[in-house]
Amino acid sequence: MTALTQYQRLEATGLWRESDEAQRREVVVSMGEASVTISDFTERALAHWSLAAIERATPRGEIPAIYHPDGDPRETLELGEDARDMAEAIDRVLRAIERGRPHPGKLRFWIGGGIAATAVLAGALWLPGALLAYSVEVVPDVKRDEIGAALLERIERVAGQPCRSAEAEEPLRALGRRVLGEGRGGDLTVLRGGVPDTAHLPGGLILINSQIVEDPEDPDVTAGYVLAEALRARASDPLVDLLERAGLFATMKLLTTGELPEGALDDHAEALMSMPPPPVANDALLAAFAAAELRSSPYAYALDMTGETTLPLIEADPRRDEGSTPVLTDAEWVRLQGICGS
Repeated sequence: MTALTQYQRLEATGLWRESDEAQRREVVVSMGEASVTISDFTERALAHWSLAAIERATPRGEIPAIYHPDGDPRETLELGEDARDMAEAIDRVLRAIERGRPHPGKLRFWIGGGIAATAVLAGALWLPGALLAYSVEVVPDVKRDEIGAALLERIERVAGQPCRSAEAEEPLRALGRRVLGEGRGGDLTVLRGGVPDTAHLPGGLILINSQIVEDPEDPDVTAGYVLAEALRARASDPLVDLLERAGLFATMKLLTTGELPEGALDDHAEALMSMPPPPVANDALLAAFAAAELRSSPYAYALDMTGETTLPLIEADPRRDEGSTPVLTDAEWVRLQGICGS
């Protein structure tokens, strides 16, 4: 990130709009080393924008200056005359980022210099990890959603379209809210195949093999699979997993152009479809089941019907005595099990 040492921590007031439908509201805008924080006047943070992922909607130098996150023009920040210093600081960052991007008239220069620079830099052990960490930090949520959608599209070519049913739509959303949290009702997708059990994608989407929904008699089993996959997503950022598999050049392309090579997406989608989910530590699982007020034993027996390899999840079931807080009603569970129409 371009350093702005003369500014250190700038603060100004501005007008922020969360979406097209929302009203503009006066906010406090704070600029740090790597991000812009938008807060209300009680110092409650409303949004965090990475400095590397901001676009200017109005011509540079014009006041008022209007900005939005890269790829999401619905959310805007307007800086007026009294916030000119803040606008100049943000514009300086944008100019530095633009200078670092390739330009059409300099193709030969960038190819020659890029090959030489890459040969030197790739030899340094720290570079891939540093680029990966930086990429993950600056990629905005809207870009993560795009990458997740691109991976799902590739999986659908093999697995077919996701299972959808008007009767099962709300039960599926209810399952997402119950296990993942109130704001994540739309983060579950059921596929007839394509993934061994479950998988997670950038953007928060969790894929479920239809057998995980259709076969169990108890919704606690399906909830357990979703909960375990959510733990995997927390432990291993899906964007990190993708970039580690894609390699240095794909990471650099994402940083400089905002896009990933088609081949990198194809390879990662293939890996998601062929690799079984990695195991989750029993201690982490038991803590998550307890926090979610779910029994762990139904999930344990679904993994191993004998219970031999999942004995810790059975013996230490945090809800063995009182049972789970209901996941779905009986009617919702029946409708959900028919989501694929079989």
